[in-house]
Amino acid sequence: MQLRGLTADCIVGIYNRERVTPQPLRLDVALFLDTRQAAVGGKLANTVHYGRLAGELRFLLDACRFELLESAAEAVCRYLLAPPTDAGAQARVQAATVRVTKPEALGGLAIPSLQVHRAADAMVYATEETPFGCVDVIHEGATYGVYRLRVKPGGVIPPRVDGNREESELVLGTGLLLQGQPVGRGMAFHGTRGLAHRYDNPTATEQTVLGVYRPRIVPLAEGVPDASERLAPPAPGAQYYPAE
Repeated sequence: MQLRGLTADCIVGIYNRERVTPQPLRLDVALFLDTRQAAVGGKLANTVHYGRLAGELRFLLDACRFELLESAAEAVCRYLLAPPTDAGAQARVQAATVRVTKPEALGGLAIPSLQVHRAADAMVYATEETPFGCVDVIHEGATYGVYRLRVKPGGVIPPRVDGNREESELVLGTGLLLQGQPVGRGMAFHGTRGLAHRYDNPTATEQTVLGVYRPRIVPLAEGVPDASERLAPPAPGAQYYPAE
């Protein structure tokens, strides 16, 4: 399976001008997986939902602020090859080829790109147990970390305030509550620095939030709880999944 030509304006580069001005980054991925069950059964759970995957990859491009093409390629590979969660049931991707391209980096003189190939059996993912469930460490770059927050049935990610942490979060499943209100699959919230927000999972299945946090620390293992728990209404979000 391939997903080609995914483009987002994002921060990518090490020079000062590149750290403040977004530029286009193109992403092409090839996924290697066994699609035979999907072919005979017709179920998305036996393959990869390319519409949702495109949204998740666009979220990573928007949130991570990569220093190098190498960083972007590795983060994407590690996300693609992570074991599926209950909230995003799909076939396990066994290997992935990722190409990242900066079409405007050299002003048209040439187009730099980087292609890497990674296999799932070469990847190791740390997981931290928490009171609300688990945190999977997907990738940690120089200034950011990519994590999956897996909220167990009945679990609560309590409101915490850390004014030094910038957060972007994408809800991957259906049934979570944010600030006590239902939040749809594919909704993302950027720039929640210093804002207390709480997730509840009232469902009978595990739910997942994909988070990009700056600086790179395991989220919620540290931080300052908001003892008052006086929560503001949810901030405006952005939908990253296509209409279904």
